Amino acid sequence: MSTGPRPASAAFLLMALGRRVREEVEGALKDEGIAMRHLSALGHLAPHPGLSYSELARRAGVTPQSMQSTLAALEARGAVARDTDPGRGRTAELHVTTEGARLRRVGTDIITGIDERLRARLDDATYGTLTEALSTLFREDP
Repeated sequence: MSTGPRPASAAFLLMALGRRVREEVEGALKDEGIAMRHLSALGHLAPHPGLSYSELARRAGVTPQSMQSTLAALEARGAVARDTDPGRGRTAELHVTTEGARLRRVGTDIITGIDERLRARLDDATYGTLTEALSTLFREDP
């Protein structure tokens, strides 16, 4: 016989909280005219300038066509620049510009603010345990 409500599954709670956080981040990024996919592309490209569209797509877990569309929007905005050497065909050397670095900082600030609000709802020990557990789960396949 049960004495109380059954706890929700960890997978469901992660999905629900992830959706709420993503919606909040997307809403704040919208003010800058970008979305999570743009922030993700900037995050993958900034430490590794010169990556190909295909490699960026692989790292972000999207199709090369999707990454090409994302990078075209960032390039049009001046957040990413392409340097292509003559004779190299369609291979592009991509890098994050000053505007792209600014957008990354905006995204980092948004995520930091959300993280601070989450942390404020838990004591330090619980927050540390949560972060460790999520890090462990993140490193492994679900």
